[in-house]
Amino acid sequence: MKKAVLAYSGGLDTSVCIPILKENYGFDEVITVTVDVGQPKEDIQTATKKAKLISDKHYTIDAKDEFVNDYIFPMIKANAMYEGYVIGTSMARPLIAKKCVEVAIKEKASAFAHGCTGKGNDQLRFEAIFRTTDLPVVAPMREMNLTREWEIEYAKQHNIPVAATKSKPWSVDENIWSRSIEGGKLEDPSYIPPEDIYEWTTDPTKAPDKPEIVEIGFEKGVPVSLNGKKMKGVKLITELQKIAGKHGVGRTDMMEDRVLGLKARENYEHPAATVLLTAHRDLEKFCLTRAELKFKETVDSAWAELGYMGLVDEPLFDDLNAFIDRTQERVNGKVKVKLYKGSCIVVGRESPTAMYSEELVSFDGKTLDQKDAEGYCKFHGFQARLYKKLINK
Repeated sequence: MKKAVLAYSGGLDTSVCIPILKENYGFDEVITVTVDVGQPKEDIQTATKKAKLISDKHYTIDAKDEFVNDYIFPMIKANAMYEGYVIGTSMARPLIAKKCVEVAIKEKASAFAHGCTGKGNDQLRFEAIFRTTDLPVVAPMREMNLTREWEIEYAKQHNIPVAATKSKPWSVDENIWSRSIEGGKLEDPSYIPPEDIYEWTTDPTKAPDKPEIVEIGFEKGVPVSLNGKKMKGVKLITELQKIAGKHGVGRTDMMEDRVLGLKARENYEHPAATVLLTAHRDLEKFCLTRAELKFKETVDSAWAELGYMGLVDEPLFDDLNAFIDRTQERVNGKVKVKLYKGSCIVVGRESPTAMYSEELVSFDGKTLDQKDAEGYCKFHGFQARLYKKLINK
């Protein structure tokens, strides 16, 4: 009996994959796997209910804590941004794929399947994990060169309920860290997105007129408290998502360079991510040396690119994490951030492990004798002055 394990979101692409895998690829059973990485509860419930109706067997796996602890916290420590994108969708894919592998082993499956197109990044992220096994990978959207319009018609013919329509063909992906919206008219870079594509963030022009200050507490680079209250990762991010989203914080509309080389217009929402990354980056500047910060920018960029590609099993990824984790031992403290009509600005910070001395830097302090700086000044720019003399002879 041929069994396919399908990474299942409940959306248009993965839903039409189920009958296609049977009709066009000859699979006897399609086993769907929905991994909860922080999608809305109703989406998980809908996906589970739909999968049980149209697939042969279904698994719903709660991986929220694992996603936060093993993927999001390292993202924060690495200040992970790819071209301005917080790589939420990117980092969720390897975890989802790993859960599918666990199911495939348990079910003695014949193949993996996914609903990714041949133009996007997700096919790479899923398959980087799937191909660590000996099982083949089936990708109907890519192999049959399908369009979303064709899929919508196909879903109607097979009585598969889907949210996408020809008038609103948005492809939406959510997890606890970010929400992505793409497709349809959004593929036109000049098209101004309608306000109804956003769900997590208030229109900044309609956000509260009074700013709000939130305080994030960090231990070893990881957020551990919100406004003085200790919280575990999932709860902290969920609470902060509501607070920052209310103020219109965390929208990105960008031209993104996909791994394949295609440029794509992407829209994202990430309120909590914006606040946490902003606060963490500021705290690092308070706690790390100038040399560490300069080198870490290179490390963070390499980390984010590997994460964007889904290459979490690349040995370099572990090497980078080892360096980052060492630096984070001293990234402790609290950061105050002001949220106001789409803006997120750090307004204060404190740390027991800061590379800072108020006494030494203060204009009123006398611990350092200012006269000692004169010798430094005499040599500062020394070669440039010699050069000037040479060319002016």
